[in-house]
Amino acid sequence: MIKTVDGFRKKTYVGYSNNLEKRVLEHNTNRGAKSTKGYKWLLIYKKKFLLKSDAMKYEYKLKINRTKRQKILLKSEKKN
Repeated sequence: MIKTVDGFRKKTYVGYSNNLEKRVLEHNTNRGAKSTKGYKWLLIYKKKFLLKSDAMKYEYKLKINRTKRQKILLKSEKKN
């Protein structure tokens, strides 16, 4: 999960990738998902899966569970 850095409207984005550094760079250079364009992003949560299908299932769960996303976001803000 990524979140916008300070100075931008607060947003989060959930997705899966087999190369996190490259994917975050794509989002930060406006080559990522349409909803991430125009923002700067910071990786705040990652989880590793052996199977792509398991990663996609978890991604879907996070996308529809706003409460869980909010908890992850709050934890990340407490760390900083």
